[in-house]
Amino acid sequence: MATAHGGTSAGPPKAKRPRRAHGPTTPSRTPAATHDLDLLRQMLLIRRFEERCVELYSAAAIRGFVHLYIGEEAVAVGVHQALDERDAVVSTYREHGHALARGIPPEAVMAEMYGKTTGCSHGRGGSMHLFDADRRFYGGNAIVGGGLPLAAGLALADRLRGESRVTCCFFGDGAFAEGEFHETANLAALWGLPVLFVCENNLYAMGTALAREHAQTDLAMRAASYGMAAWAVDGMDVHAVEKAARGAIESMRAGSGPHFLEMRTYRFRAHSMYDPDRYRPKDEVEGWKRHDPVTGLADGMRTAGVLDAAALDDLEHQVSAEIDHAVRAAEQAPEEPAEDLLLHVTGRPEEAEA
Repeated sequence: MATAHGGTSAGPPKAKRPRRAHGPTTPSRTPAATHDLDLLRQMLLIRRFEERCVELYSAAAIRGFVHLYIGEEAVAVGVHQALDERDAVVSTYREHGHALARGIPPEAVMAEMYGKTTGCSHGRGGSMHLFDADRRFYGGNAIVGGGLPLAAGLALADRLRGESRVTCCFFGDGAFAEGEFHETANLAALWGLPVLFVCENNLYAMGTALAREHAQTDLAMRAASYGMAAWAVDGMDVHAVEKAARGAIESMRAGSGPHFLEMRTYRFRAHSMYDPDRYRPKDEVEGWKRHDPVTGLADGMRTAGVLDAAALDDLEHQVSAEIDHAVRAAEQAPEEPAEDLLLHVTGRPEEAEA
């Protein structure tokens, strides 16, 4: 069984050397370059989507609580490379990036932000409750740690049905301190459930620093004490994330039981749009920004000769157009009529009679 390793550092990870070129320098000519271009496109989509949400929130076009994923894009995109359609995903209230990486269309996510009926939760969930059963994306959960027991239940249901599936559960370092994590980890390990625990350790549980909340800050080592494979990953490196996720899921599909990945990452924005963010040193934030996962991948591809300025500009244009379309669609989408207020809340009269 794999064991946890490495300690948690308050500073950013060491800089990685640029990836070497694989074959010809034209991105579309090699599978490796094509894959990297797709990774970059997905991370750019999440980054620009979140930045647009900042603008819309500031203009009061979208309301409520909004928790941005800026800085953590490599985790969602990297992990989803190892998942397929049969697998389930359970997320947190910081789930815009997870939803987009899962394949929920930007217009469905944006419409949900607007509270419109064309949203993935029909306008009833908003930012923290994105949901898409067809894509096996089960929230968006506003309660810290609330998705963990759900993940175990989904994995157990798949096991009882004889399905060869994995359930991936994203959660933050703050949820690691909740009883739900320890109860779920214990049962998942005890029953050998195929749950991939992905802890997005961004060093702060809301405004509380990791070291002020946990006596032992090596979360992977602590997770390993439950008898599951667990290790730490550079969550600012999409290639490292993908490699770790593929290894864990391949092992889980072979019947090895749950795995725990501690993604050491960092959110560049405050906890939420309401947060003044006065608890983090500015030099710490700027230090982590030098390891931006989006620009890091783009710079590495340029150094390797598989991305040029024209290709990057074209990618930015495509992403911008996609988000513009999502905003226009959300603005034009209908509001839910008042007569549907109790829809999905109480049963219809004909259902009661039946």
